[in-house]
Amino acid sequence: MRREKLSRLTILFFIFLLPIFLFPQRQPLLKISIKDLPEYSRVIIESPSPLSVNIEKAGSFLAVKMRADEAFRIQRKPFKSKFIKSLGWSKGQDFYMLTVQTESPDFWYDSFRIPNPPQLIIDISSEKKTEKEQPLAEKKNIPSNTEKQGLSSNPEKKGSNNSGPFGMKTVVIDPGHGGLESGAKGKFGALEKDIALDIALKLKEIIEKNMAYRVVLTREKDTYVSLESRASVANNNRAYLFISIHANSSYRKKASGSETFFLSLNATDEEARRLAYLENNYSELEGRIASDNGDDIKMILWDLAQSSYLKQSSQLAECIQRELNALLHTANRGIKQAPFKVLTGVACPAVLVEVAFLSNPDEEKKLLTEGFQKNVARAIYRGLMNFLKFYSKE
Repeated sequence: MRREKLSRLTILFFIFLLPIFLFPQRQPLLKISIKDLPEYSRVIIESPSPLSVNIEKAGSFLAVKMRADEAFRIQRKPFKSKFIKSLGWSKGQDFYMLTVQTESPDFWYDSFRIPNPPQLIIDISSEKKTEKEQPLAEKKNIPSNTEKQGLSSNPEKKGSNNSGPFGMKTVVIDPGHGGLESGAKGKFGALEKDIALDIALKLKEIIEKNMAYRVVLTREKDTYVSLESRASVANNNRAYLFISIHANSSYRKKASGSETFFLSLNATDEEARRLAYLENNYSELEGRIASDNGDDIKMILWDLAQSSYLKQSSQLAECIQRELNALLHTANRGIKQAPFKVLTGVACPAVLVEVAFLSNPDEEKKLLTEGFQKNVARAIYRGLMNFLKFYSKE
């Protein structure tokens, strides 16, 4: 009898539990697609269940923060759009964030919902339409007023002045040099401006993929951006952190390794002072831009402004330098202080990373490889994460 009962129980176990192992339940799918129409682009977000949504415009970005009762996977279809440049996706502790980057900050948007299946529709165009031209919710007899739909044009309460939409923090990445200002040049023809941009783009991709942070680059292509404008990009976007990426150069061909700097009027050593002078006056040395007699005064004033972030900048530099040493196995040249103009005027923790030496042929060869560039980006990302973990405990 016992054997028969055990056999029956075993059979029942397999009948009820075997399908669970053979056909595990998958997370429901949230579908995101973009449809280009003559006068506007339409973002369609189809969710498995109703969402709680907040939308906010910030510069050329539209931030869509979503909360749901269940976790879900996303499906993004490839797209081409005349108004929308890119889509970013990140997951926070209890929310999902879709960032829509438009071609210009001068854009207009409208949003509405369709109940079955649950859809959020966002229409984006280059300028606001008149009532006659209004093609959106009115034609569908669906309310377009965002407040009626539980949406809000107001951001959530921000925890600090360095928060972007919904308190979503912004990291500004600054690829050094650009345009006619090429920076250092290696024996095999590698240019600092190209190396810096390649690494910055890779770092941007890693951060956006793994963190609920907005990432802004001071330049996204080979163009000249003044040192003052780079600081303005950070401050206009209320940057939480600022990371400037460079490749080093030295009259000593065997000089190697990484260095991470934070701001001070007094350089750590003579080599740091010389490097800061070259970075600060590159355009002037090339004979294109005259120096300003008030530069020294500006540096002192901005050094005082940056001094309130001195401790954080120092610790961010230390976290990044540690990861560069560990991941790249390059010589540890330590963290240093120097009067870099690009760090002045930035109202947040700010560092400048010299990832390796272009003047060293061996390191130049590494800097030209995709693998090494990705490792540099990963190392900076890990340093950034360690810094944020450290400060979250305080």
